[in-house]
Amino acid sequence: MKFAVLDFETTGTQSDGEIIQAGLAIIDHDYSITQIYSSYVNPGVPIPPFITGLTGITEDDVADAPSLEEMMMEMVPLLDDVVLVGHNVAFDFHFLQNALDRCGYLPFTGRILDTIDFLKITFPSLGSYQLGYVSAEFGFQHDRPHQADSDALATAYVLLKCLDELKELPLITIQRLSDLFAPEDSDLGWFLDGLRSEKEAEPIQDLDGHTYYRQLALNVSDWTEIGAPRDEREANPLDGVSFDQFMDQVRANLKDTLEHYEEREAQTQMFSSVRQALDEEKHLLLEAGTGTGKSLGYLLPAIYESVKQEQKVMVSTHTINLQEQLRERDIPMLTQVVPFPFKAAVFKGRGHYLCLRKFEHKINKREFATPKEDYFTAAQMIVWLTKTETGDDEELNLSARGGDFWETVQSESESCLGRSCPWFRKCFYHRAKHEAGLSDIVITNHSKLFTDVKAAHQLLPAYESLVIDEAHHLEDVAGKHLGLHMKYFTLVHTLTRLFKDSRNGQLPMLRSQLSGHENGVQWGSMVDEMFPLAVEVKELWDRLSDALFSLLPERSDASPGETGQFSLRLKASQKPAKWQELQDLENQIYVTLGDMVRKADKLLLEVKEDQDDYQSDSLITDITGLLKDLTTMKENLRFFMRMDDAKTVYWMEASGQFRSKSLQLYAVPVDVSAQLKEMFFDKKKSVVLTSATLSVDKSFQFMIEQLGLQEAADNNRLLTSMLPSPFNYREQALLVIPRDFPSLKGSVGDAHFVQMLVQSLAEAAIATRGRMMVLFTSYKMLRQVYDPLKEALAGNDISLLGQGVDSGNRSKLTRRFQDAKAAVLLGTSSFWEGVDIPGEALTCLAIVRLPFQPPNHPLLEAKSELLVEQKKNPFMKLSVPQAVIRFKQGFGRLVRTGKDRGIVIVYDTRVIEAYYGKYFLYSLPGPKMEHMLTEQMVPRISEWLDRPVE
Repeated sequence: MKFAVLDFETTGTQSDGEIIQAGLAIIDHDYSITQIYSSYVNPGVPIPPFITGLTGITEDDVADAPSLEEMMMEMVPLLDDVVLVGHNVAFDFHFLQNALDRCGYLPFTGRILDTIDFLKITFPSLGSYQLGYVSAEFGFQHDRPHQADSDALATAYVLLKCLDELKELPLITIQRLSDLFAPEDSDLGWFLDGLRSEKEAEPIQDLDGHTYYRQLALNVSDWTEIGAPRDEREANPLDGVSFDQFMDQVRANLKDTLEHYEEREAQTQMFSSVRQALDEEKHLLLEAGTGTGKSLGYLLPAIYESVKQEQKVMVSTHTINLQEQLRERDIPMLTQVVPFPFKAAVFKGRGHYLCLRKFEHKINKREFATPKEDYFTAAQMIVWLTKTETGDDEELNLSARGGDFWETVQSESESCLGRSCPWFRKCFYHRAKHEAGLSDIVITNHSKLFTDVKAAHQLLPAYESLVIDEAHHLEDVAGKHLGLHMKYFTLVHTLTRLFKDSRNGQLPMLRSQLSGHENGVQWGSMVDEMFPLAVEVKELWDRLSDALFSLLPERSDASPGETGQFSLRLKASQKPAKWQELQDLENQIYVTLGDMVRKADKLLLEVKEDQDDYQSDSLITDITGLLKDLTTMKENLRFFMRMDDAKTVYWMEASGQFRSKSLQLYAVPVDVSAQLKEMFFDKKKSVVLTSATLSVDKSFQFMIEQLGLQEAADNNRLLTSMLPSPFNYREQALLVIPRDFPSLKGSVGDAHFVQMLVQSLAEAAIATRGRMMVLFTSYKMLRQVYDPLKEALAGNDISLLGQGVDSGNRSKLTRRFQDAKAAVLLGTSSFWEGVDIPGEALTCLAIVRLPFQPPNHPLLEAKSELLVEQKKNPFMKLSVPQAVIRFKQGFGRLVRTGKDRGIVIVYDTRVIEAYYGKYFLYSLPGPKMEHMLTEQMVPRISEWLDRPVE
């Protein structure tokens, strides 16, 4: 087999463009790259500036280049008897056929393969399948991205890497892949079929590398074989060892392990504060800025406490990102430096783990909703099983539809067969649970903490000490979990899993399994009676969702496609007109669903008494789980529509993109402090809460009140600690306020404001050579600025990226921003925190407005009403502290390492004019602050950036 790897650069990204460069890499039968062909092509039309920006190919490059006909005369002979390969090959193939046709050649009729398909299957965990990213990950030299010869060569390397990987897979995995893609249906199927024949002809392969079970190759053996980290018969390794002695040993090991290890004053303070709280059984609020080394700051005292007392310490994070960072980076390092064996396990919500029983059933029965995409997802997962040790979905890079696939194979408590499942000893969820049970430290997330509390502590192992990282999110997560949150698709997906139509779905499948039974006909007709009820519920729910969506006004500060783009608070005292009609619809749903669930329960009861067959057993368990879910949803919907709990705030959100299909209903307790106090601060010996942003104006009072810690503070059970940042902010950060900048009313700028802002941003961006992020509080204003700013920057080779304009995906935008030579990134709400862009990529941060939440946000509005009842000022007690914490989060994006230098421009003059402005500035970690006239700003920025660092 000979491969020709093809890449074209063209004047247009769509089908109407002309070829400006061709690249071809030939891979011979022995898998060596034998030839590289490359040529510019004179397109006969001008090259758009955008394409020159992307590829670096200019008019001069192609002026004396061969015409399309001349280039094709050289290239066509190279395409004889080859398999054509490309990265997203459809694009290049389209241009190839077009060129062959125009130059009088016959069309290409050989086999065509796409390296993106190969990558998805063989490397299911890669973060991105973009050629530049993949080349960097694999360590290939890909020095001129978007130039045809460089792209073709990089793609050839990628193909060879994938083929190597495929050859290493166990035979059973290749057979499974080959079964998925029929050779007559696709060239990929044809290729896998050939690979299978080759592999089957080889002598028996190494069987030790994997566990083989029920026709799947796994990377894990039975979890029952995992033992405790230390021998219980031996003495405790910390007997007679003080915390200081333990830390001396760890520090010595850190110096040996990490070449750049330096002790940080703040981190040393953190060790002792966390240690004191755990030791004295007190709670702790600890603010530690960027660069403190926060994770080690709490992990080391937690390991000491847990091993010494032989009691687990629970660590909870808000984001999965931080959980992954602890698993991938911090824990492996601590394993090297802690002077005795210990175990830390990551334990997530159940839905993050694959249920092997459901997966096996799904691929054996080919239950694919969108076949083309589902075949790929199934293939990715079959290969992933030969690599994963956790079965955790975060390791997979699934397509959008892959998420729907995952929902049907994730682990769920309602559909778990427990010990009677043939997969029980291989089960990923039970493995994680077993490991958590054996561990000294268990790392979970805020969501799971609350799910555990709601499940009467059945999910997490017992613990007395708790560390909460990213604690400024705790209240928000608590509200969502202690309240109710229901989405349009939650109900629809559950219904469609029972009945996709009258012939497909869990219930019809049960009907066909029982058809041979003596009561089969009677049971079959019971299933048939339920189908019209399911259809009716779906129709009623669609009508109710449409009606609810039609009540929603649009918000000016959210970006399109954001869930909160449309939002409306509902109050029992001011129900919308015709609310009674909507309640009647809800009542019909309640009755019809109830009827359907009763019928299904009756059927399952009869079948259970009569049958004992694993196939039916597992199906009955799945169906019972879905019926339980439907019952919960029916009650939740009733609770929402009645709106009769005075301490709950009710609201709806949706996005304009999917309209009523994106409807989300919320009912959240207005104040969760009493519940947090009761669940955690009264019950646990010690709770440590840490984050980079917990204080406002150098005080923790706001957080103490929000989180229910007042009583602990009054009884001397609360410690607080504000750690200095290890960075020298006076040297590293300059904050500039243009004091004569026009002020703004409302969330949309007038023409004068927008014109001034665009001009100032463009000048600042040129002075900082791109590398600038602009944070908005309203999407409407981001849109107002986007086009004129793009135009202003175009002449300076600075590209502009806008959230919700170029992409809604935060990580994609961040990556594009980091990869660009010079770029300005405009972001709204979700960019204010959590984005990590260290080093040169970000030099300037512009804050257009102070990040106050819109006063009409349902939860803020309800909390403000409560404060007014208590004779308190909601603006000073709630709006300002919330905005200050967000402002600090935004500021924290800028300086991420001791070498970073940066500038913050605050265009909102309220920080120096309004009486509350000082709270914002005083809360920052001491940057140099200056205010000046707008015209003086850019010279000052240039001067500050040019001076040497002392």
